[in-house]
Amino acid sequence: MFKPFVFLIAAIYFLVDAVFFTLFKPVFRRLANCWVFKRVRAWIESLRPYPALALFLVPVILLEPVKPLAAYLTATGHIGRGFALLIVGELLKLLLIEWLFCANRDKLMSIPAFTWCHDRFCQGKDWVASLPAWQLVRGWSFNAKCAVQRHALEFKAAQKRKLLSWPS
Repeated sequence: MFKPFVFLIAAIYFLVDAVFFTLFKPVFRRLANCWVFKRVRAWIESLRPYPALALFLVPVILLEPVKPLAAYLTATGHIGRGFALLIVGELLKLLLIEWLFCANRDKLMSIPAFTWCHDRFCQGKDWVASLPAWQLVRGWSFNAKCAVQRHALEFKAAQKRKLLSWPS
């Protein structure tokens, strides 16, 4: 009786993660290369597999409750706060998880239970990516990205022309 409802909630849940991760992955990579994170990354890479797993789970445990809290805020009329909380919480969680996973991928994958969970996650991600709705959103995202890049280049060119036209 509840199976379709649970499936729908789970699909929406993973879809939100996939959308945020796909849209902000370039930003995550740029942030991870900041000098501030270099020493912390060296310490993280020195961890053994199970302490690395424990550290990997910290952002999941602390930031996963953001989604239901954001849904509650939105449902009770605090729409702006709910969306802001969802966006900030998801971005922070995904940034930390991606960063920790990249730093300790081999160690984490040496843990059989983690490897099993990772394989199931990848299967779910591939399934979502195969959906026509996801492919439609990806197309829109690509078009929006191209439009923003085109407008940014036009703006820079206009600014350059404006600077060149100033009398000296």
